[in-house]
Amino acid sequence: MSIQNKKVWFITGSSTGFGRTLAETVLKNGDRIIATARKPEQLQDLIAQYPETALALRLDVTEKAEIKTTIEQAVAKFGQIDVLVNNAGYGLIGALEEVSDEQIKRNFDTNLFGAIDVIRAMLPVMRSQQRGHIINMSAIAGFTNELGFSIYGGAKFALEGVSEALQGEVAPLGIKVTIVEPGPFRTDFIGRSLDRVEEQMDAYQDTVGKFLNFLNNIEGKQPGDPQKAAEAIIQVVNSPNPPLRLVLGKYAYTKFRQKIESLTTELDAWEAVAANTDFA
Repeated sequence: MSIQNKKVWFITGSSTGFGRTLAETVLKNGDRIIATARKPEQLQDLIAQYPETALALRLDVTEKAEIKTTIEQAVAKFGQIDVLVNNAGYGLIGALEEVSDEQIKRNFDTNLFGAIDVIRAMLPVMRSQQRGHIINMSAIAGFTNELGFSIYGGAKFALEGVSEALQGEVAPLGIKVTIVEPGPFRTDFIGRSLDRVEEQMDAYQDTVGKFLNFLNNIEGKQPGDPQKAAEAIIQVVNSPNPPLRLVLGKYAYTKFRQKIESLTTELDAWEAVAANTDFA
């Protein structure tokens, strides 16, 4: 297959973590990428390896004007964008009462509104092509949340809700949507990419505190392999019938199953009350 027939990927947050691993894997497979990051200089070693098939551009997803300019530069370089990966984001650990107003706003601006703005700016490109695949990186916390992730998981929950409706809206236009829900993977998420509250309250030590201890204890020992996750995402993109949700890792898969079972049990227990609220 000629290089012109290879897919073009647009990946946000490409400098570290999932984004970096995915960018490297996509390039090794022969596809082309626009790797974006707030500090694109961190990608220069990757661009040097693949000067013909990779382009690094600066992008802060919280800057709308920058999103538009970056997408225009990407299209000018490769003429198309086949896959959008909304990967830019970071965690926030803290009880709802503990987190600051600034932390809440900044987290939603990046994890939710930034992703929405990138999608909205990308849709005209994909519509004109009559093809495309939008990959929204969520987390298992975006389906079944953890104590202490009220804001981070809440932003991911909202992104998943957007994605569910978006899938139906764009399917007739030849555009596909997939939500990726990883559990704990061996990236820098718990370290560099995890925002924390300034002061922990004693009242939440037995709830949020326990989850924070769990995160601290598994740092560097997370069971998930980022390389295998990247390969799974590529497999989904190359599938003729990709899933709406791709759950990654045994931890996430178990949590997902438990949530479904819990919802079913609760739904059944309250069915008589719920069903009796319609007009007679």
